[in-house]
Amino acid sequence: MTDAVDNDEQIKYKALLESTKAIPWKLDWATKQFTYIGPQIEALLGWTQTSWLHAGDWIDRIHAEDRDKTANFCISQSEDGADHEADYRALKTDGGYVWVRDVVHVVRKNGVTTELVGFIFDISERKIMEDKLIILNKKLEQLSFQDGLTSIANRRAFDQRLTTEWQHARRNQQPISLIIADIDCFKTYNDYYGHLQGDDCLVKVAHALSQAPMRVTDLVARYGGEEFVILLPNTTTTAALEIAERCRNIVFAQKIEHAMSSVSDVVTVSVGVSTITPAVDTEQSLLFARADKMLYQAKENGRNCIEFC
Repeated sequence: MTDAVDNDEQIKYKALLESTKAIPWKLDWATKQFTYIGPQIEALLGWTQTSWLHAGDWIDRIHAEDRDKTANFCISQSEDGADHEADYRALKTDGGYVWVRDVVHVVRKNGVTTELVGFIFDISERKIMEDKLIILNKKLEQLSFQDGLTSIANRRAFDQRLTTEWQHARRNQQPISLIIADIDCFKTYNDYYGHLQGDDCLVKVAHALSQAPMRVTDLVARYGGEEFVILLPNTTTTAALEIAERCRNIVFAQKIEHAMSSVSDVVTVSVGVSTITPAVDTEQSLLFARADKMLYQAKENGRNCIEFC
């Protein structure tokens, strides 16, 4: 009577397992033979329930890019008696694949692994969401380094790049130059034309300044308000001054009307330039401080001009 009850319970338990989306399986560790795998495996991957005979069948049905890493990990964990999980791409009979998670329980007797019991879960939808989340996070990271109004680099991007390029310049004893450009009489422009047109002016100036540098290593950024910076790695004072003059001329050539300017009837910029070949003890803040000082010197000298240090 007891055997009949036990057998009945086993049938109910097996039916319960096979009614779930999780796919149960058992493997004899000594022979590496599957003693059971749920029939749901055929609906998921196309492989029939009876085709899962040996651990080698499982390994062969792992995507080539995941195969060695997954198999080696699961085998070593099983030999050590450690329960574990593995996410990998399981191959389908039609040549496609499904992302699955294998959850494995290791059965041991007298310190020796005798059997593995596990469940395979379809995690394809989760992986799709994870991939979308990764893409979204990358986009958000890119946006965090981009000025929201002008779409050029922002102050955060400039600060990060300056640290990197400063260290490179110091290590290789190369000059690094910085240009700071400030729109002349921008407050009066905003007051007269309104903030919407002021924003449009900032966008036009940003795009104009972006045309001045010629190398991919140069960085044009909006530092704040109407102030822009151009970082020029491995650039001498002479070369930096040429780019600064190009900046001033390009902005002037935009012919953005500025009826309230004390300098011109169109928008202009004042420019400060500094160049430093960093010594070991030179602070990187000195590069900005000198360019900023030159910018104010240019303003005192009548604006729409360039001063350099």
